Amino acid sequence: MAAYLDDIKLSGITRIRDLMFTLKDPHRLDQGDVSFDSPDTVKTAMARAIAENKTHYVPTTGIAPLRELIAKKLREKNRTPVEDADEVLVAHGGIHAMYVACQALLEPGDEVVMPDPEWPATAGNILSAHGVPVGCALRESKGWRWDLDELESKITSKTKAIYINTPHNPTGGVLTRADVERIAQIARDRNLWVLADEAYEDVVFEGEHVSIASLPGMYERTLPLYTFSKSYAMTGLRLGYVAIKDAKVRDRAKKVLFHTASNISSVVQWGGVGALEGSQDCISYFRNELRSRRDFFYNGIKEVAGDVFTGAPPAGAFYAFMRIDPKWQAESGSISWQMAEFLIKNAKLGCVPGVDFGQAGEGYLRFCFAREPKELRAALQSMQQALATAASLSSGPRR
Repeated sequence: MAAYLDDIKLSGITRIRDLMFTLKDPHRLDQGDVSFDSPDTVKTAMARAIAENKTHYVPTTGIAPLRELIAKKLREKNRTPVEDADEVLVAHGGIHAMYVACQALLEPGDEVVMPDPEWPATAGNILSAHGVPVGCALRESKGWRWDLDELESKITSKTKAIYINTPHNPTGGVLTRADVERIAQIARDRNLWVLADEAYEDVVFEGEHVSIASLPGMYERTLPLYTFSKSYAMTGLRLGYVAIKDAKVRDRAKKVLFHTASNISSVVQWGGVGALEGSQDCISYFRNELRSRRDFFYNGIKEVAGDVFTGAPPAGAFYAFMRIDPKWQAESGSISWQMAEFLIKNAKLGCVPGVDFGQAGEGYLRFCFAREPKELRAALQSMQQALATAASLSSGPRR
């Protein structure tokens, strides 16, 4: 039996989803999904692919038009020196790209220094490759960025890679150019790889997104991971990619890709072609709309919840990662889970316990504000009623 899987936790997000499906008309601020629809360029390209019977097997690493467009995008937008489209591997979403990268790169016992808190699939994929995730706390006082001296102190003789995720899920922290340059220097000095999760590259409200593979000497030691999910609202279509300069690691990745997917859906890949060939106006529209929703949610939660939830608006991504007032601790155990379950039960409001993202996330909740304004408004109203009732009856997660 694959006993090693016993040590890989199933994300609490799945438990939250199960709870939400038991409710009528819930407020789904738990899922990291945007309310936008995929642009017409994507839908038209997919419909055309079906009409033209492009529904058969395609190359394992992806159809040539898509890989060429991705390579062009990486060169021009991310400033990553991709020389040939053969360096690009198309995956079944960002999480699959991460799985492929970890399986191709890590040997049993290799340590990967990663953020804490962090999207649960990160540690899961490292463990699936028999690696060892080593958490390094992000600091709220630094805008949910690392203390880079602390990061460097986590490196040992067993460290194989540093995992960076900017903009960050769940906190919305965005690494500065100076941060990225320092991490690159550490990687070069210590002969380390970098796994660069850039899923939210287009959702930056303050600061800038810097692709670490664009820096001198970094592409050859970086596996940059991307998805079409956030930039093009293609969450359910599942399309991602990774670029790999190193020929040996790329060859391993091709094997993993073949043995896990054979090839990614041909129709979805043509949708990716439509996304990259068509107008990019949706990216700025989504970002501006998300900024507006972020501000609306933070102003609203201050009004309806007072000091129950506190925290600065995120610099990127589309999550509110908010500290819970310790007075709302009902009993021993996780206050994050107590508050999440209270809001689900009493406000029908989905959210994710911060501790599900790592021990440094205990005491926080993650809300997704990428929903329609009317849903955010209804969720805030429901939250207000639940908190008010709990306060008057002393029946909520409160001491």
